Amino acid sequence: MAAGGGASGAAGAETDPADTDPGGEMDPPKMDPAGEMDPAVAAEALRLLQIEPSAAGPRSGDAEGPLSRNALRKRRRWERVVAARRGKRRQERQRRRARRAPGRGDGAGAALGSGPAGPAQPPLPRGRVPAALARERLLQARAAGPRLCLDLGVAGGMTEKESGRLASQIRRLYGANRRAARPFWLCLTEFAAGTPIYEQCLRMNDGFARYLMDTTPESYLDLFPLDAIVYLTPDSENVLEDIDPDKVYVLGGLVDESIHKQLTLQRAREQCLQTARLPIREYMVKAPNSRNYHSETLAINQVFDILCTYYETRSWPVALNAGVSSGKGFVLREGVEQVETAQHSTAQGNSLFCGEELHRQEAPA
Repeated sequence: MAAGGGASGAAGAETDPADTDPGGEMDPPKMDPAGEMDPAVAAEALRLLQIEPSAAGPRSGDAEGPLSRNALRKRRRWERVVAARRGKRRQERQRRRARRAPGRGDGAGAALGSGPAGPAQPPLPRGRVPAALARERLLQARAAGPRLCLDLGVAGGMTEKESGRLASQIRRLYGANRRAARPFWLCLTEFAAGTPIYEQCLRMNDGFARYLMDTTPESYLDLFPLDAIVYLTPDSENVLEDIDPDKVYVLGGLVDESIHKQLTLQRAREQCLQTARLPIREYMVKAPNSRNYHSETLAINQVFDILCTYYETRSWPVALNAGVSSGKGFVLREGVEQVETAQHSTAQGNSLFCGEELHRQEAPA
């Protein structure tokens, strides 16, 4: 027998052929006086089975026995699945960093204009906008206008549900303004700590404290001259014809459920402010519907979509078509005229076809 081949031999020694019987079977593993398998022999057996000692489960003396080969296969398969998931997450993080990198083919280096006289801005893709480009445009709007204020002084009587809806509309409004090629500078006035809308904005909108806009507990009356303020209300008799970068446009911070008749108009008159409404009646008509419902009252994010689209396109039909949802019961006047013209042409064609058929039937064979 080779040297060191006893029961206490090294862990890497192989079994001597003399320890096997003529039938080719190995002798039973040697046990210590306590009746347990020698650790060196156990390690050698695991090596021959190509099983790592750490994956073989508890050793002798533990509460549980070693894992079976089936359990080991399941454990290794699960480890491969976990490793694959970690790799996919790592790749996704790398893709997100690449998308957020500045100068990614959406006009980051283009010249930026201000106001109506500035050059047209490059169109932005839907979704994420490079932070540096959005910040540059927002700061330019802060310096050159136009400005849009949300009057949250009228939001005191709203319920918790209505305050939550208003906070959600503010988030959508800010997101649309951040993606806009020609954004407004936003300002939340009478936005005081401890009010319901303050708590809802912080609770529902992630990163609200980092929004690039002004928030103040003061009133817009203390921030801007009266002759520069235009209060937008659907009850006004004046039609908003154009957007002036030197003006400050004010929207009442209310949701659809909370708007009472002429509430914002009365507030503006008490403060001796100019008022205006969107030209919905001038460019749209009431569409027939089963509920006979028609309303010019829009959510603040819908009003902003109209203002922002008009400021970029200078087309009220395009802006109204983009901002006024079909649920309000209004459609563009041009669309109705086109439908009526098509129906009239179809009716004339059908009458001519019927006349030819009748003449063909009355003619002698």
